[in-house]
Amino acid sequence: MIRIGLIRERKKLPDERVPMTPKQCAYIQTTYPSVKILVEPSPNRCFPDKDYIAAGIEMTDDLSGCDVLMGIKEVPVDHLIPGKTYLFFSHTKKKQPHNQKLMQALIEKRIRMIDYECLTHSDEQRILGFGLYAGIVGAHNGLLTYGRKTGQYELPPAHTVRSYKELLQAYEHLKLPNIKIVMTGSGKVAAGVLDVLTQLDIEPVEPADFLTHQYEYPVFTHLKGANLYARKDNDLFHRDDFHANPEAYKCIFSSYVNQADILMNGIYWERRIARLFEKEDIKRNDWRISVIADITCDIDGSVPVNVGSSTIAEPVYGIDRTTLQRTDAYQHTKNIIDIMAVDNLPNELPCDASQYFGLHLEKYILPELLSAESEILERATICRDGKLTKRYDYLTDYAYA
Repeated sequence: MIRIGLIRERKKLPDERVPMTPKQCAYIQTTYPSVKILVEPSPNRCFPDKDYIAAGIEMTDDLSGCDVLMGIKEVPVDHLIPGKTYLFFSHTKKKQPHNQKLMQALIEKRIRMIDYECLTHSDEQRILGFGLYAGIVGAHNGLLTYGRKTGQYELPPAHTVRSYKELLQAYEHLKLPNIKIVMTGSGKVAAGVLDVLTQLDIEPVEPADFLTHQYEYPVFTHLKGANLYARKDNDLFHRDDFHANPEAYKCIFSSYVNQADILMNGIYWERRIARLFEKEDIKRNDWRISVIADITCDIDGSVPVNVGSSTIAEPVYGIDRTTLQRTDAYQHTKNIIDIMAVDNLPNELPCDASQYFGLHLEKYILPELLSAESEILERATICRDGKLTKRYDYLTDYAYA
């Protein structure tokens, strides 16, 4: 028997998402007799406690008897149970400063930390994540922001409709102006963005046409790979070489800043990768972009004018192109760029996002938890028994006090 506990989210501004829905929990317990799921009560989940109880799932304040504990966001240090196996997004693999104490506590409490972000297939393709719904909500928020900024149309905030199906209903009679959108990135985030743009009948165009044509209807172009990066020495792009040596590449996004109205940024970024642009670039006389939806939300990252994450309640802030200072959003002036930088976008559609996440968890990860050995879980184990695993030795100066 393996006992899995679903923990209560305890970060400030608690997340409403869950690793598994009540229906999924019930299915797992029926399908896998060796699995017992317990749920810690919470007032904040998108699925209330009564839904789990109605599905036959045990509710308890004491999860100390569980073998595996699952959450979504980081667990506060004083709520970590020593010696347990945890699965959640720890946000430690990039040495995030704000989570260094969490990393050190995981070591001190001899916890096995399996990070959702690190769960991959053998080809390094991620297995779990909320990227699809980050892309959906991020694209929606970008369009909503442009409508509010220009006064040309209105869209409801995603969190007020509570489901993607209802959100699509808001698109049925919306006719957008002839805006030009540039989106970056690939994978699940890009898939979510593309779904929204397709639902709104925004026409895709090739990057070369986007740069040379104006249109009487809304259009978007999708930049990734060779359309976004080139080697500094020969202007070529090779995918494997880029992943191995990103510092050898330059970003060629600058041609688009005088052609796009909205940037929807969904690229993976790290410090060795060139930014899309630099802060001073927004002072260019030909700068056109007035709304940036930074979906991946790396502060001072690929979008350097992301000066801090925003919230679902207040998702947008302005950046003055002259002073580079943060200011009020939705001003009817091209001198202010509106930045949408919500760092928990899927929480605006928490039920849909949770159902999607739990489905993949049940299909791909639960069998691994039930196996005697698992390469998938081993690749995602950051620490165990009071020390980092070999794969994450690079965190040594970050993890040990």
